[in-house]
Amino acid sequence: MNRIDKTFKKLKKENKKAFIPYIMAGDPSLEKTLGNFKVLAECGADIVELGVPFSDPLADGPTIQRAAERALAAGVTLKKVINLVSQIRTFSNIPIVLMTYYNPIFKYGEERFVKDAVEAGVDGVIVPDLPPDEAVSLIELSHSVNLATIFLVAPTTTERRLKTIIKASSGFIYYVSITGVTGAKLTLHETFKEHLAQIKSLTKKPVAVGFGVSTPDEAHTVSCLADGVIIGSAIVKKFYEKPQDAKDFILSLSDAIKRL
Repeated sequence: MNRIDKTFKKLKKENKKAFIPYIMAGDPSLEKTLGNFKVLAECGADIVELGVPFSDPLADGPTIQRAAERALAAGVTLKKVINLVSQIRTFSNIPIVLMTYYNPIFKYGEERFVKDAVEAGVDGVIVPDLPPDEAVSLIELSHSVNLATIFLVAPTTTERRLKTIIKASSGFIYYVSITGVTGAKLTLHETFKEHLAQIKSLTKKPVAVGFGVSTPDEAHTVSCLADGVIIGSAIVKKFYEKPQDAKDFILSLSDAIKRL
């Protein structure tokens, strides 16, 4: 049982839901990311998703794409992000999930990546462009050292495919609330509730919802249905455009999720 599992177990016992903020590592610098992580911790983050900048992100909307561009311009690499996690571990024990794409992992080397990530203190990994069918070696390597492999479920995912994703996933299931990219507008149709209920009927693993959640009201609504709420673009935008307002905004999101 790694830190992610322990966190969800603790929250379930307390009848609370997980607040899972996302920030891009190295936007606009690694030093700034350290400070932003501390703000997230102070605001009650239960798990933090740390983005690894990549030049061709398929799942990210304009806000996170621009954050990745700024990080890449600052010379941030996967290795530097892993080193950043080591620095974070000197002051925080909050579970950390790396959200990356497969190309950086492939270049780094799967075995070396898993080894270095775990040694640094990474608890899980999300690779949006790597389907579970093609992730067998990464899953085996990761599970051998208790690194969670988190896969995405879309509103269009069939039940047959859903079972494959659930089997491959550990830590939590990432439910993409919209058929679009990060930062797109959230619309909670009845089918969203039905699909979420279907997932939860097939597994006891926690289900966290991301993509499109950007306000406290939306965060609260989603928290009533899921085990965790993932918020990225709205936080990334606030940290970059209005850093002086970021803490109050993030606190409002955290409070909304924990207000059940």
